[in-house]
Amino acid sequence: MNVQEQIKKYIAGQPEPKRSDMQELHRLTRQVSPECKLWFFDGKDSKNQTVSNPTIGYGVHTIKYANGRSRDFFQIGVSGNKAGISVYILGLKDKKYLAKTYGKKLGKASVTGYCIRFKALKDINIDTLEAAIRDGLAVQDQKAS
Repeated sequence: MNVQEQIKKYIAGQPEPKRSDMQELHRLTRQVSPECKLWFFDGKDSKNQTVSNPTIGYGVHTIKYANGRSRDFFQIGVSGNKAGISVYILGLKDKKYLAKTYGKKLGKASVTGYCIRFKALKDINIDTLEAAIRDGLAVQDQKAS
């Protein structure tokens, strides 16, 4: 199964209204960056143990480890969870940036260093979320230049 099929299957497996919200987030993120690399992380490690919720990824972010090794991962992640949906924006240098820039404008969402969590799209300002996603993808573009 290719990445696009995995994403489609993952979204289809979500209960409503989360399914529709995740489909809309996928459409929105693809509209923001139609050429970005797509990822699907099933949430399992190399031993097939569940380590996180499955996540749809967009763009490329290079993770650098303390031991000097690095690996590519997604820049933006969208994941369904028990309480709603999480949008991850990786690679930001300032862990307070998301909360300072978008926190008050998002609506009913909790914002941490790199994660925006909300119950449903109807509870948040979608234009503000789109701006945060654009901002996150711009970090990737700046690194590439």
